Amino acid sequence: MEWKVSSGTADKQRTACLVTGFYKGQVLSPVSEQLDATSNGFISGILKRCNLHGEPGQTLLLHNVPGVLADRVLLVGLGDKKSLCAKTLRKCTELVVRYLNEAGSMEAAVYFKDAATNLSCYESIRVMQEASSDALYSFSGFTSKESNGRRPLKRLTFCVPRRRDLKDAENALFHATALSAGKSAARHLGNLPPNVLTPTGLALRARELASQHESLNCTTLGEEELARLGMGAWLAVSRGSANESQLIRLDYRQADDPSSPPIVLIGKGLTFDAGGITLKGSNGMDEMKCDMCGAAAVFGTMLALAELGLPVNVTGILAACENMPDGNAYRPGDVLTTMSGKTIEVLSTDAEGRLVLADAITYTRRMLEPKEIIDVATLTGAAITSLGHVASAMMTNDKHLGRELKRAAKTSGDRVWPLPVDDDYQPIIDSHVADMKNTSWRIAGAVGAACLLSRFAEETPWVHLDIAGTAWLGRDKGATGRPVPLLVQYLIHQCGA
Repeated sequence: MEWKVSSGTADKQRTACLVTGFYKGQVLSPVSEQLDATSNGFISGILKRCNLHGEPGQTLLLHNVPGVLADRVLLVGLGDKKSLCAKTLRKCTELVVRYLNEAGSMEAAVYFKDAATNLSCYESIRVMQEASSDALYSFSGFTSKESNGRRPLKRLTFCVPRRRDLKDAENALFHATALSAGKSAARHLGNLPPNVLTPTGLALRARELASQHESLNCTTLGEEELARLGMGAWLAVSRGSANESQLIRLDYRQADDPSSPPIVLIGKGLTFDAGGITLKGSNGMDEMKCDMCGAAAVFGTMLALAELGLPVNVTGILAACENMPDGNAYRPGDVLTTMSGKTIEVLSTDAEGRLVLADAITYTRRMLEPKEIIDVATLTGAAITSLGHVASAMMTNDKHLGRELKRAAKTSGDRVWPLPVDDDYQPIIDSHVADMKNTSWRIAGAVGAACLLSRFAEETPWVHLDIAGTAWLGRDKGATGRPVPLLVQYLIHQCGA
């Protein structure tokens, strides 16, 4: 798929389909008014005879519009002019792109920027590119069905009113295209079946990614190396699986001082989570391939970072393993010694992600001396109960870092919602036989998991993102690629780009 930006008069645009808008009350956007004038009222005349009032996503396809060089003109409802925001523009763009793709249009020129008066040129172009990429994403590769032969949409041109807008538009397109590539990669990894994407399979894809980008370096540690490092919690989780764990490390060093402390992103990578001895119910267990969506998001963020070439030091840690029941599997009641030396009593083997992340955080602190840590994990059902599928839960020990993540969320539209992780909550994971227990059971479940992780982050600035409700949508049985937009935007902000 090719995306472009352009400026120019709409009626002179030679394209298979020209897309423009109208507001509630059948009020034409500026470009639609221009086309209406060129066609001597052809557009407004037809619109008056239709039962379309400009609700977001309503469409009217016109052929042979007088005076217009485009083969067809697609009128799209944009809602109320005064309240046309990024969310509405995203929705309308997604609907239009799906419509064009299903109709067999191979190219189109989109004139929405003039209508989105509340958004800057940068914001409009970026929203439209990301929305169109999302609309065109599909997961395939495991079906024996032949293609239906339909011609896919191959080129979209986003048109801006003035030539002086092109610089901002091109910058937005550059950022959005890289971000969309990372998001699509994360979605693809999340959707892969667990017999294909094992921990070693994820390591192979990380090495392939590094081989394609000179700015990335990939190293992996297997279970022998993890044992030498004393990662007793991580290795306990993987004991019941025939597939070996992998600590996958992607290093990106492009700051002015490559030796300065990096920002470290840690992704939970349970390529399949059966729950271990605390076996999950069979209903929906097939979706537990999604328990590596945190690692997928870090993978996608590193891909986008390499495409953007931002001047920053970042390390991505993909904590990959499986949680399976077996005669050698760890048990409820076990006490595990972590890499830090702290001990954890196991109450549920299905609270495994925090055990893997605990050792991954200690590894990060000791080996990388990071500037800050952001861990990303499909960690708790409690996060879904609290926030549904709209916002990711965010917990942090650093107010400034939390504010920066919230700022990135506002810019990217990839929402977060803060939950507490202060000292008053720490007792809910205290244990009678170890330093802590691995679950607070039904008491503040998402917060309890974060409390455990906070004990390993210690004084390092740290944010925990629980993406259980946002990285995977059960109704669609598909990965969303979140929070790649949030993480990429955070890194863009850190570089002032």
